[in-house]
Amino acid sequence: MIEIEVQNETRQTQERLRFAAVPRIGEGLRLKEADGMWASYDVLDVWYQKAEYGDIWVPYLHVRMTPGEDEAQPHSEGFDFRQEFEPFNI
Repeated sequence: MIEIEVQNETRQTQERLRFAAVPRIGEGLRLKEADGMWASYDVLDVWYQKAEYGDIWVPYLHVRMTPGEDEAQPHSEGFDFRQEFEPFNI
């Protein structure tokens, strides 16, 4: 597993996640939102920085929500989709 720092342009957050492989620019990712729902993100940039310890290079990702993903979330007055259904959990 490779630990990668993901910088989310849409949510203005940074978090460290584990991946089996480093995603490439243009690939899509599914990331879990704070509300427990999954959303699609596009990889905008991948770069490596030398770690503070040893001769190790650490990967970083810069991602942004896939266009149209936010509109795909159901929004209806009087009906809260997220309360009606259990989010997918691993």
